[in-house]
Amino acid sequence: MRASLAALALLSLFAPSPAPADPIAITATPIERFDVTGLTRFGPLEFRGGLVLSSPDEHFGGLSSLLLDPDGAHFIAASDRGSWLTGRIVSEGDRPTGIAEAHLAPMRVAGGGTLARRGRADVESLARTKAGILAGIERKQEVWIFPGADPLKSTGRRLLADPALGKLGNNESLEAMLAPPDGKPAPLIVIAEESPDDPAILPGFLFGPLKKPAPMGRFAVRRTDDFSATDAALADDGRVYLLERRFDIFRGVAMRIRRFPLSEIRPGALIEGEVLISVSRVMAIDNMEALALHRNASGELILTVLSDDNFSALQRTLLLRFAIVD
Repeated sequence: MRASLAALALLSLFAPSPAPADPIAITATPIERFDVTGLTRFGPLEFRGGLVLSSPDEHFGGLSSLLLDPDGAHFIAASDRGSWLTGRIVSEGDRPTGIAEAHLAPMRVAGGGTLARRGRADVESLARTKAGILAGIERKQEVWIFPGADPLKSTGRRLLADPALGKLGNNESLEAMLAPPDGKPAPLIVIAEESPDDPAILPGFLFGPLKKPAPMGRFAVRRTDDFSATDAALADDGRVYLLERRFDIFRGVAMRIRRFPLSEIRPGALIEGEVLISVSRVMAIDNMEALALHRNASGELILTVLSDDNFSALQRTLLLRFAIVD
């Protein structure tokens, strides 16, 4: 996050935490058109539907990361106030129509208390592993693990605090994490929002093994047109999908998605990637920060993109769905 987005995010850290596992009512308003002209095809992506999400609960919002079950319905999200949000996306085909069974809970830590109380509320990335769910903490540049499949019943512990991550910008760090099932090219892959000393790259880091992560090398994704990384997800075909966001006061907000083979990630690599979509504020976007993937009943790869409203009345929480149709 940058500029005014960063200021809004910082203010959100000081709000009180919700009670344990509260049910939460979420209103979903359909997005009838992603493009004002009605266009639905954007290169290899096809817009399948979207929602504007809102809630009277003051703790709803700030969603910066997302995990989806293979059914494409049940989800786990995390906010930059250190809260879990779980629930089910209700859909008609690939078109999302609502959110059901939603619960909000603070991210609890071993020994008592919450991430927020430990000054680690700014959760920007999630990754699912056999051992549990990993959470990337911005500002503190740490990775925590929450053992088990249900984070609402889990307590986390710090897994990684590497000196190289500590050199990243205070508000430009652990935006994307990948945990390949076979541990290759590394059990844990981190992509930072920006580089503190090279504006031409998005820095990447390899760590392993997960029981006691140690550095395994570094790589980079080429940064272009002022876009910064906000999330990444690994598809079952071995390709990485990278979500990027650009924001400045003159051009407003923009969203881009690139993809590249996981095999291109290796120590010393500089990755270009293929741009799938690049859209500006004239489309139905906001501060898009979370990306998750699943296959629909026809075998198409579906991309679910979620925005972080920074708990601001000037922004929205959007859920967008696209299908890969190339």
